[in-house]
Amino acid sequence: MSLTHFDANGAAHMVDVGQKAETQRTAVASGSIVMTPACFEAVQSGTIGKGDVLGVARIAGIMGAKKTSELIPLCHLLGLTKCSVEFTLCPEECRIIVHCTAQTTGKTGVEMEALTGVNIALLTIYDMCKAMDKSMVIENIHLEEKHGGKSGDYYFGGAAK
Repeated sequence: MSLTHFDANGAAHMVDVGQKAETQRTAVASGSIVMTPACFEAVQSGTIGKGDVLGVARIAGIMGAKKTSELIPLCHLLGLTKCSVEFTLCPEECRIIVHCTAQTTGKTGVEMEALTGVNIALLTIYDMCKAMDKSMVIENIHLEEKHGGKSGDYYFGGAAK
């Protein structure tokens, strides 16, 4: 398999998707942030001085997904039909897991939008909490699954759901 963002001469270019069929496309990405117990408790209880950390991170993640083509140079501009950002709180690990689902009907996939949504949500959590905990670690950002398009379904680790 060749890399599609390079032409025959090795120069970067935007892939021509003009001849591809429009299909329903969905991607889910996730990642997490680990913080100190005190910071986790403050996020969970809503006592971080900057406000509702997860509410702001949700909106930021959705906004980030919508602006992916402005951030990643060779991404196509997509009209998202759905974008959601959800959180799983893991108190025993002081970890917040972010899941972003992006959907469109189009000629190219929404993996980059889902991944961008996760990254922006995680960075927003970091920004809102950094006064309390500069040691937070953002990790394990990856594509969980994707559906639609010529390459079909993908599940992280190869396990079908």
